[in-house]
Amino acid sequence: MAFTTYHSILFCSLLLSISSYCIGQTSPQTEAFILPVKKDSSTLQYITQIGQRTPLVPIKLTIHLGGQTLWVDCENGYVSSTYQPLLCGSTQCTIAKVDTCGNCSTSAPKIGCNDNACYNTPENPFIKTLYSGGQLNEDVLSIQSTDGSNPGKFVKIPNFIFTCAPTFLTDGLASEVKGTVGLGRNRIALPSQLAEIFSFTRKFTVCLSSSTQSSGVIFFGDGMMLPNIDISKDLIITPLITNPFGTGSVPSLNEPSSEYYIGVKSIRVNAKPVTINKKLLGVDKNGNGGTKISTGTPYSMLETSIYDVVTKAFIDELSNATRVAAVAPFEICFSSKSVGSTRVGPAVPTIDLVLQTTRVYWRIFGANSMVKVSQDVICLGFVNGGIKRTASIVIGGYQLEDNLLQFDLARSTLGFSSSLLLHQTACANLNFTTKA
Repeated sequence: MAFTTYHSILFCSLLLSISSYCIGQTSPQTEAFILPVKKDSSTLQYITQIGQRTPLVPIKLTIHLGGQTLWVDCENGYVSSTYQPLLCGSTQCTIAKVDTCGNCSTSAPKIGCNDNACYNTPENPFIKTLYSGGQLNEDVLSIQSTDGSNPGKFVKIPNFIFTCAPTFLTDGLASEVKGTVGLGRNRIALPSQLAEIFSFTRKFTVCLSSSTQSSGVIFFGDGMMLPNIDISKDLIITPLITNPFGTGSVPSLNEPSSEYYIGVKSIRVNAKPVTINKKLLGVDKNGNGGTKISTGTPYSMLETSIYDVVTKAFIDELSNATRVAAVAPFEICFSSKSVGSTRVGPAVPTIDLVLQTTRVYWRIFGANSMVKVSQDVICLGFVNGGIKRTASIVIGGYQLEDNLLQFDLARSTLGFSSSLLLHQTACANLNFTTKA
């Protein structure tokens, strides 16, 4: 396996960016990176693998789209000759916006527990658990480069910032997974660290495969090439909305959330508007409401009043289909024999999330709205999220599959394709396989 190594040669300064204090480049510029991502059939989480530590160890991590940091279990077998804790007052801690410092509570410092270190709050969204004692550290990270269509060398980053967490925080993660990789909007999440280190655009593209047998991909940087799609022309663009309250890991810092929100203004079922409480669609001063995109929930969740009107309209528009008993966690199910099929999945009413104008909308077709729960039963893949929700609408993983999503952090926009099946392709066709 070929590697390119970047060595740190520049002096750390409070005024310098991550790209300066971490790394001085001694090899040709790397402009893009890829992470293959596969869906776990048991947990429905999206799993990737990176190399970390010295010597390098392959680490399985779950994708956390809005996560603030890459965190790993440091209690169970973390061994590395290049591990370094980040100390209070350091440039790295300042960039991470950490205001919590502390000493190790054990008799002797160890990996993940050092004196005068800075801390943040890693999060496991799958069990809705935070840990306030996550120590920030640096170590080697290895990730694969690409030219946009073919895999390249694995690149070693010697000073990648990550968070140590205790073993219990891995509860609920897929088998053999040791943590999560955060792709959120803050500066120590993976997209921003890569962009600043290698001086490319703060942009990444997500394409999650609907198959548990084939990989999707996360692409960092510009120049991604897709069969049958011109990204520059075929993506619909909408602004990313800033949630002013830190609803992710560290709300106590009173900083904007690292999660990704978009401005849904209304919803249509089969192109017909449904009546919903518009106040629920905006984000209030406490960070409640609005529409969040998340890989932390497998299926989209709607606040109860929104769920009720959307599902009623869906049932009314699909009146010729045969209803059958509910199958948890779904409430609206049909006999698959009574529903036709199309190129974009079951022939059911479309669901439109209408954005800044009525002509800008995210259309959800049957492939992303209907879940096959048995040979003869399909269910509407939306879940009643309850009355008191932080986000009124959470677009979950299933609704993201085989949709191309491009997060442009520099411009604060989201570009999306709707179903790639319309283009006669799928995320599994992005064959970024490792060269021998």
